[in-house]
Amino acid sequence: MNGNHPYAGAPGVSGAGQLSDSELTTAQIATLKRAVAGIVSQTESYLPEGFAVGSELSTGPNGPLATVAVHPPVGHPVSAGFRPNADELETGLTDEDRNEVAQGLAASAALQVMNAVGDDMTPAAR
Repeated sequence: MNGNHPYAGAPGVSGAGQLSDSELTTAQIATLKRAVAGIVSQTESYLPEGFAVGSELSTGPNGPLATVAVHPPVGHPVSAGFRPNADELETGLTDEDRNEVAQGLAASAALQVMNAVGDDMTPAAR
C-alpha cells in the first residue's frame, strides 16, 4: 500500500494519473507534432537526397522535449531539441523560429559532410 495512493510521493510531484505542470494536453501535443513536422519538412527542402531527417517527441522529468535530427550521408548526425511550454504552443511557434531551426540543422549537416569529405566536393545544400 505504501505509495499507491494519490498523496504519496515527494512534495511538488504529481500524484498517479494527474498531469504535472510540465505535461501538455492532447491538443498541445497535436500542435507540437504539427510544428515539428513543419520543421522536418522545411529542413528536408534545404538538403539534397541522401540526408535522413526525422523527429522525436518525448517526455522526461523536465517536461516535453521535441527533437529534430539530420543524418547526413557521411559525417556525424546533428540535432536540435527544445522544451516548449504551454504558452508557446498556444500562441504557436513562430515561422521565424521554425526557419531558424531548419536552416541551422541543414547548415550543420552540410558542414558535417564537408568536414568528412574535405575540400574536393560539390556543395551539399541549396
